[in-house]
Amino acid sequence: MNNTVKKSLLSMAALLLAGCAAIPPDAHIPVKRDIAKADLAADMHLAREGWPQARWWTAYGDEQLNALIEQALQGGPSLEVAAARIGSARSELSRSMADTGIDISGYANANRQRYSGTGLFPAPIGGAYFTTETLRLEARYNFDWWGKNRAQVAAAVGALNVDRAAYAQAEQALAAAIAQSYFRLQGDFARQDNLAQLTAVQTALAQDRTRRIDSGLADADTGHAAQAELAQLRKQAAQLRTDIGVEREALRALLGADHTALADLKPVPTSAVAHTLPARLGIDLLARRPDLQAARWQLESSLSRIDAAKAAFYPDVNLTGSIGLDTIKLENLLQAASRTVYLGPTLTLPIFDSRRLDAQLDATRTARDERIAEYNQAVVEAVREVAQDALQVQGIEQQIAEQAASSAATGTQLASAQKRYDRGLADNAAVLNARLAVLRERDADLYLQQVQRLAEVALTNALGGGYHEQAPLATVLK
Repeated sequence: MNNTVKKSLLSMAALLLAGCAAIPPDAHIPVKRDIAKADLAADMHLAREGWPQARWWTAYGDEQLNALIEQALQGGPSLEVAAARIGSARSELSRSMADTGIDISGYANANRQRYSGTGLFPAPIGGAYFTTETLRLEARYNFDWWGKNRAQVAAAVGALNVDRAAYAQAEQALAAAIAQSYFRLQGDFARQDNLAQLTAVQTALAQDRTRRIDSGLADADTGHAAQAELAQLRKQAAQLRTDIGVEREALRALLGADHTALADLKPVPTSAVAHTLPARLGIDLLARRPDLQAARWQLESSLSRIDAAKAAFYPDVNLTGSIGLDTIKLENLLQAASRTVYLGPTLTLPIFDSRRLDAQLDATRTARDERIAEYNQAVVEAVREVAQDALQVQGIEQQIAEQAASSAATGTQLASAQKRYDRGLADNAAVLNARLAVLRERDADLYLQQVQRLAEVALTNALGGGYHEQAPLATVLK
């Protein structure tokens, strides 16, 4: 290598180094919460350990519920929004990937022009008309020595992963919302039927008291009290009808369906399912909660944007070239003499753009700090949701056990009143009052069953609803 070449290389290296802008230091990086340490209290557990299964709603054995959720997952309104965001993220990734590697384009042009007779070109060009034809193939290559383009692609990949996780979260949230709305409806249907029986018994009791008053065996106040009880039951029935109508509309909105969609919805008894809660949360919670996956990918994407912002502080070298044909006579266009060749590097030195680069890097670092804070908060909220929903399920189970004892006691009282009535030791009013007590306990049973189903679904959703971390984007992106 001769001295001239060595001097040229040294001069270029010195120019590159001199052209680098100084990267400001990163003063403070927030600490990312270690999700492996996230766990529940030692005394918090259910009968079975484990995580929810995919399609968890099928465990209830309700074909109506299965059909509603499957219909919604085929294209509910909330999923259309999430799917559109994935499409936008894919477009942004494609744009970022287009900035890498070789950019090749073709160019063709033809124009008719009269050159001035008193201008730059003398005769015979000056004062004459000429047609210029050009065919050219152009290429541009960005060396990306500092990884700026690669970092931008990585950031776009992270953004796409965010939207993919958000879509999974939307699916889980939609399934949970439909299940809860459906269980509220079924609970109201069951309570409505029980309330009809209560009203019938209370009506019979009011009639019995009217007969007693007419026979002089009771005062008028007992009749007024019976009528007040009957009015209260009718008020409850009106409220239940309203609740059922409101819940139907809420369910219809979740499905994105018209007013005829739920016309065939029938009351069916809902069966209990075994509750599950993992013995430990830890890193599994990250893999099974799509919202935590989205928060993690938000953070990963922000880190890649910082890398791209740092790379902008270094000189950028692009190589541009073209080959083509250019002539002022069409018959000469394909001749060798008409060929044109161009090859030229472009060097961009950011040394005079440091203020803009500093501001851009500071903005990406601030965004990273926000993503870390959001991730940490998401972890805390996820553990809180699981803990609170698990405690809710535990508490309801205890209430159901106590309610079962209370219902059994009223059942015994009714059986005793019926025996005494059969033996002539009690009147019909005693039996009616005992039956009212049983039906009121039945209403409490139905309410707790409804609350239990809602709590079960909430806990299932808090545990990720059967979601598991999706395959890395590199293995699925086409």
